[in-house]
Amino acid sequence: MDLGAITKYSALHAKPSGLILQYGTAGFRTKAEHLDHVMFRMGLLAVLRSKQTKSTIGVMVTASHNPEEDNGVKLVDPLGEMLAPSWEEHATCLANAEEQDMQRVLIDISEKEAVNLQQDAFVVIGRDTRPSSEKLSQSVIDGVTVLGGQFHDYGLLTTPQLHYMVYCRNTGGRYGKATIEGYYQKLSKAFVELTKQASCSGDEYRSLKVDCANGIGALKLREMEHYFSQGLSVQLFNDGSKGKLNHLCGADFVKSHQKPPQGMEIKSNERCCSFDGDADRIVYYYHDADGHFHLIDGDKIATLISSFLKELLVEVPVYCTKTGVKHLHHKAQEFDIGVYFEANGHGTALFSTAVEMKIKQSAEQLEDKKRKAAKMLENIIDLFNQAAGDAISDMLVIEAILALKGLTVQQWDGLYTDLPNRQLKVQVADRRVISTTNAERQAVTPPGLQEAINDLVKKYKLSRAFVRPSGTEDVVRVYAEADSQESADHLAHEVSLAVFQLAGGIGERPQPGF
Repeated sequence: MDLGAITKYSALHAKPSGLILQYGTAGFRTKAEHLDHVMFRMGLLAVLRSKQTKSTIGVMVTASHNPEEDNGVKLVDPLGEMLAPSWEEHATCLANAEEQDMQRVLIDISEKEAVNLQQDAFVVIGRDTRPSSEKLSQSVIDGVTVLGGQFHDYGLLTTPQLHYMVYCRNTGGRYGKATIEGYYQKLSKAFVELTKQASCSGDEYRSLKVDCANGIGALKLREMEHYFSQGLSVQLFNDGSKGKLNHLCGADFVKSHQKPPQGMEIKSNERCCSFDGDADRIVYYYHDADGHFHLIDGDKIATLISSFLKELLVEVPVYCTKTGVKHLHHKAQEFDIGVYFEANGHGTALFSTAVEMKIKQSAEQLEDKKRKAAKMLENIIDLFNQAAGDAISDMLVIEAILALKGLTVQQWDGLYTDLPNRQLKVQVADRRVISTTNAERQAVTPPGLQEAINDLVKKYKLSRAFVRPSGTEDVVRVYAEADSQESADHLAHEVSLAVFQLAGGIGERPQPGF
């Protein structure tokens, strides 16, 4: 480790005085102008992680569904999963170190994790379409090269595509080819094979309107659409040609506001979906004959996929985890087949190696009907991006299942009925004052908050409410549901006031009305 060179380069990526950041569920996120030093240091950390794991590590420059002025960075571990928790702590420590402490922190990490500094390192880098992303990616590269790491810069990618590249490189190509062409071909081939087996019931002409949040998803979906066009026609909106990233559009906007994105005309019963800014979330929606908006979120996506797999397999158990894909991903890995989605539309399905092998062998040996089911499963496995939640992959899975089952969007929506609900967020000085238990369904601190929530819930029928600290910003997220929308709205507002009063709310007190 050339400490002199690191010190010299670090001075070119100086840390702003007094800035403290936390590596959370989504990595680091803040205003883009505050991130140059973080990017350089994450390049350094990626090299150490690569040396320690003797694997390719990914670095993604994105702030996902955040406003265009923000940016962020997260590291991707060898099998495409989120960074290990102990290394999240290293990331926070390194990002917040003062210049004079940089050498010590790097040595401490190396010693604590028994990093062989003579080991080769390889890092792959991707970025979204934000104006700040290209320059920040170069800062990552500076960090990688000063520690002697090798790198490949993929340039513009969706976040799930970078996860895919890391997974492919660390499995010797067994999962797929680590190129954008390999990604397009793997998913599209599985999708076309699946939809060939569909009857003409349901929506005979498969077409879909896609809101791309003015982000990277538009660019990549446009590149990919000719690969699967015989099975699905997509019409892109908010494609980045005008409008700001995630502004009045995208999956987070549609989910939070429960209305369509700006710039998309929706006819009655047309199937529509929205990606978020880096295309790792997806939600569906439609207008019924009376013009009412219907949201189909991650819960109903998971139900559609699970029910389809259940028909082909056996009973599916259900488990709860803390909010965040990294928690869901780890729980799903405990099973032969795991389907996980957050309500915000972030999720995928995982299949164990043993199950994949068994299904592929069965497809050749079973009688016709069972062989057809095994072949469907084989294609479903190939269609999922098992490295990460992926809006493009999930969209193709959903469209294939709807075609195979002959379901319209209304029939899918009718699988079950959601209770009316409302999600809000409350600004607080420090989100860490809230801690939770029971898969984030009960608040442990601050004292008195859970008791206040319990008392409020008792006032309404069929009601419940949860609060949790955001993983990306100093806000507390509030969820409430009840027997009517009016009751859900009132409950959400009252819980928000309790959070504001007991958890150090800042700014304007939460106001009623949505």
